[in-house]
Amino acid sequence: MSTVVERGRLALVTGASGYIGGRLVPELLEAGYRVRCLARSPEKLRDHPWRERVEVARGDVVSGEGLDEALNGVDVAYYLVHSMGKGGDFESVDAQGARTFARAAGEAGAGRVVYLGGLAPRGRELSAHMASRKEVADLLLSGPVPTVVLRAAVILGSGSASFEMLRHLTERLPVMTTPRWVHSRVQPIAVRDVLRLLVLADTLPADTDRAFDIGGPEVLDYAGMVERFAAEAGLARRLILPVPVLSPGLSSLWVGLITPVPPAVARPLVESLRHDAVVERDELSDLVDDHERIGFDRAVALALRRIDEDRVDTRWSSAAWPSAPSDPLPTDPDWSGGSLYTDRRARVVDASVQDVWRVIEGIGGERGWYSWPLAWAARGWIDLAVGGVGPRRGRRDPRRLRVGDSLDFWRVEEVVPGRLLRLRAEMRLPGPAWLELGVARARGRTVYHQRALFHPRGLLGHLYWQAVRPFHGVVFGSMATNIAARAERDPVE
Repeated sequence: MSTVVERGRLALVTGASGYIGGRLVPELLEAGYRVRCLARSPEKLRDHPWRERVEVARGDVVSGEGLDEALNGVDVAYYLVHSMGKGGDFESVDAQGARTFARAAGEAGAGRVVYLGGLAPRGRELSAHMASRKEVADLLLSGPVPTVVLRAAVILGSGSASFEMLRHLTERLPVMTTPRWVHSRVQPIAVRDVLRLLVLADTLPADTDRAFDIGGPEVLDYAGMVERFAAEAGLARRLILPVPVLSPGLSSLWVGLITPVPPAVARPLVESLRHDAVVERDELSDLVDDHERIGFDRAVALALRRIDEDRVDTRWSSAAWPSAPSDPLPTDPDWSGGSLYTDRRARVVDASVQDVWRVIEGIGGERGWYSWPLAWAARGWIDLAVGGVGPRRGRRDPRRLRVGDSLDFWRVEEVVPGRLLRLRAEMRLPGPAWLELGVARARGRTVYHQRALFHPRGLLGHLYWQAVRPFHGVVFGSMATNIAARAERDPVE
C-alpha cells in the first residue's frame, strides 16, 4: 500500500483481535504509524505476527477501564467494536461503548476517531443490528472529537463472514431456494480497499466530522454475486429459485445449516441484505482516493487464492464468542472457583514429541477430533439449534494455531509450542469447559496427556456432567488412543 501519511503518528486500534482490526494493524505499521492496540485480554494478541511491533493496552470501551491510558497521546483512534453475533441487550451495550469511548477520546485530546459502520438505506426501517451500527456512528459523530465514519456493505475477503456465507452457499448448493433478498442491490467492496480507506481517512482535513459511503466499482444483487462467484471458482452455473416465505430469522437458520456462519452471526448479515445497500455518492474518492477500486471478480480471486495458500490472516470468528471472562482458569491454585470435574487420559506413544505435537496442533477443522465423529457432530448440531456457534467454524490455518483462534466450537486459550494446547469451549453449556492436550518426555518415553475440565454452574451443571460422563470413555478415551496412533503412523520425515 502506497498511502502517504505523516510518519510517527500514533494510532489506537480497538478490536485488534477481530477480522478488520487484525488486518488494519499491519497496514498502519506499513504506512509509518506507531500503533497501540486496546484489548480486554491482551494475551489474545500474543501470537499475532505484528505483536512485537505494537504497544498493547488493557482496557474496555464499555466500562471505560484503561481508556485514559490507552488514548494518551493518540493522533487517531480506530473504533472497530460491535456486537454482531452477541446475545442479550447488545444495542445498549454498543451505545454505552460508543458514549464512553467518545467521552474518553475527548478528555484525552485525541485528534480523530475513525469508525467502520454499515451501509444502510436512509429513511427506511432498519434491523436491530443495523440500527445499532447507525446509533454508534451518530454517537461518535456527536462526540467532542472529529470523527470519520466509513459505511460499507458486503466486504469481500478471505475469512470475512460475508464472504464465507457467499462461498459456502455457492459451493454447496448447485440449486438453492432463496428468500427475496437475493434481488436486493448491493455494492460489495474488497477488504483490501476497506483497509486502504481506513488508513486514508486519517489524511482528511483535521476538522472533518462526517460519514462517507464506500463501495467497490460494481452494483450487483446477491443472485448475481452467487453466479459470478461460481464462475470465478470454476463451478457450474447455480440455479436460484426465490421464494417469498423465508423471514430473516428462518433465512439465518438456513444459512447456519449450510455454512460455517452460525445463525446469530448470519441474521445481521441477512437483515442487512433486505434493503438496497448502494453508495449514493463516492465523496471519499473525490477527496483523498485516486486508486482504482478492486472489482468483484478480482476480489473473489484474491480471497480464494489466500484460502488455497493457507494465508488467511484473520477470520470472522477471530473475535471471541460471548463468554464469562471472569471465570477462573483451570490453572488457578487450588481452583478457588468451586467444583471442577476432570477427565484425565494419558498414553505412552512410540513417536517423538514433535510427531505428537504435530497431531495435536492439527486437530479440528477438516481433520476432525480423532474420536467418535457422530458424537462430535451431534453435539455441534445441538449447539447450533440452541443458538450456539455450531460445529463448523473450522480453523484459520490447517497446521498452526495461535492464542485467540477459533477452532470449531472451541477457542484457543493457550499454546505452548511442543508442549500444551488448551481450548476453551464456546458451545452452550451450563458452565465453562476446557480441553487440554499436551505431550512431554518422561523417563525416556513420549507421553501424551489429555484433560477435559468442566466447572458446573448450579444444579443443571452437575446434572449435565453426570449425564454425559458415561460417554467419556468412548469420546475422550478414543481421542487419546487415536491421537497416539496417528503420531505413530505418520511420523515427520
